[in-house]
Amino acid sequence: MKEKRKIILVTDGDMCAKKTIEVAVKKIGGRCISRSAGNPTPITAQEIISLIEEAKNDPVVVMVDDEGNENIGIGEKILKELINHPFLEVLGIVVVASNTKDVDGVHPDFCIDAYGNIVDEAVDKDGNPTNDKVLYGDTVDVVDKCNGPIVVGIGDIGKMNGKDDRRKGGPIITKALEEILNRSERF
Repeated sequence: MKEKRKIILVTDGDMCAKKTIEVAVKKIGGRCISRSAGNPTPITAQEIISLIEEAKNDPVVVMVDDEGNENIGIGEKILKELINHPFLEVLGIVVVASNTKDVDGVHPDFCIDAYGNIVDEAVDKDGNPTNDKVLYGDTVDVVDKCNGPIVVGIGDIGKMNGKDDRRKGGPIITKALEEILNRSERF
C-alpha cells in the first residue's frame, strides 16, 4: 500500500494569496501546488492529485477557490474530492473569511487574527474577531460536513491591511500552517 500524501487545503487562490502562500510554504519546508491558484480554481481535482503525487515532499499545500460563488462552487467541489481521496491525508484546512453574502459559513476550531493571536471566535476579511463562532467565506460551506481535519480561520491572505503582506513573510498564513502541523499528531 502506498504512503498517503499529507496535504493542507487553503480556501483562497487569488494572485495575492498565491504569492503569499508560496512564501509561507517555503518557510514551513513544504511544497505548494501553485497551479491550483486561481479565482476560481483553474484545474481539476484529478490534475491537482497528479501534481501532489509529483511533489517532492510533504506537507503539500493546495489552494481551492470559488470566486465569490455563494453556492457550492468549483473550489468546494475540489475540496470535497481531495478530502475523500483514499491516498491523501488532509492535515488541516485554512478557511479564509470573505465578504460573500448568503453563505452558511464554517465553525473553525480556532482563528488567528490579524495580529497573530489565536482566538476562539471567528474573524472577518480584515482578520478582526467578530464575536461570532461562524466564519463567513465563499469556499467554506462544505467544510463543516467533512470529518477530521483541523480547521483554522484567518482573514484575507496577503492582505489584512498589510499585516499578512508577503514582503513581511506572510506571518498570518505562516502561523496558520504551522499551527496545523504542530497540532497534527500524524505529521
